[in-house]
Amino acid sequence: MSNNTDFLVIGSGVIGLSIGIALLESKPSLKVIIFEKEKDLGRHASGRNSGVIHAGFYYSPDSLKAKFCANGNRELKKICQENGLPLRETGKVVVTSSTDQVERLEALFKRGIENKIDLELLNASQLKRIEPAAKTHEKFLWSPTTAVGDPESIIKYLSSRFKKLGGVIAVGQRIEIRESKGLIRAFTLNKEIPANQIINSGGVHANQLARSIGVGTEFACLPFMGLYRVAEKIAFSPKTLIYPVPHPINPFLGVHITLTLEGDIKIGPTAIPLFGREQYSIRSGVDFSEFKDSLRAMWSMVRGGEYDLPEILRDEVPKVITKRLVKDVQRLVPGINMVGNWHKNKPGIRAQLVNINSGRLEQDFIVRRHLNSTHVLNAVSPGWTSALPFGRWVAESVQ
Repeated sequence: MSNNTDFLVIGSGVIGLSIGIALLESKPSLKVIIFEKEKDLGRHASGRNSGVIHAGFYYSPDSLKAKFCANGNRELKKICQENGLPLRETGKVVVTSSTDQVERLEALFKRGIENKIDLELLNASQLKRIEPAAKTHEKFLWSPTTAVGDPESIIKYLSSRFKKLGGVIAVGQRIEIRESKGLIRAFTLNKEIPANQIINSGGVHANQLARSIGVGTEFACLPFMGLYRVAEKIAFSPKTLIYPVPHPINPFLGVHITLTLEGDIKIGPTAIPLFGREQYSIRSGVDFSEFKDSLRAMWSMVRGGEYDLPEILRDEVPKVITKRLVKDVQRLVPGINMVGNWHKNKPGIRAQLVNINSGRLEQDFIVRRHLNSTHVLNAVSPGWTSALPFGRWVAESVQ
């Protein structure tokens, strides 16, 4: 076994790269190879996310998300600052439109303070000073540490850092895993790649890989498409990111306004349930096994009774029309209808796990271990922000 790869990592997204870096920083003599099915990096979630570097106040204090997001925020911004990578220190306001939302806002503030996040709960009269373009009912939250980075630049930086530490990235290599003689083994084109440890950080495909060896069989994946529209900044353009109070149950932050690194206005995302993990348009082809998995996830949600899936569909699908998306954002920023010339931004897909027994959308990171393999099954937002400390945590757990 001495000539084997010490760690074979599946997936070169920001989490796979972060795990690889953490392994080599902890022990430089390790042989670590990352296998990527695409011919280049950042083709999916890591390169298609909004670029928002989250502060970390949304998440339950006992969650892995809360454990890693705030530190990830600081580390990502430090990387950008020290390496000349694009960074826009925008801050963020979370606004309300009704009294019941104020109560939820106050609960969100308490959660943020419990997570030790720099956060202020302010009266509506102070909103004009921070964000003149927005409106709110009674109160709002001000998050000064929220920022915007460039996912593609971060991916390039992390891949370069990984290689400088001695890591190898093999692109265009689709990996399968099988259990044999008490070990998990990795194969590409039916040729075994000898490895002592296998780490599955395959993003949207992670649960498929895990299920092939009987791991995470209680989950199904339901992809949600996030569509954005972008327009050039105008005189009234927001200075900060503007978000609504999040839905009390669904793990989505609602349609909001973010800014590009150039200061242009971006609205979205939608959260449209799909049948394909890489279905970046409604007409894209869908693999039958993915179709079946999505149906199983949807049926579990309906049967569980916690979510109204038909209502989600009725609310989200019309937002593919730009006018409807703008109308939704107008509750946050009344002057948004003055903006014209909206154009499409590349969509992203949130690979959301559903527990098929309870019908619940899994809201925290999920990592499972089986024999000599580790599986990052659920690493949705703020996965990008949390990647570096989360990657260290995974690396520490496998050594």
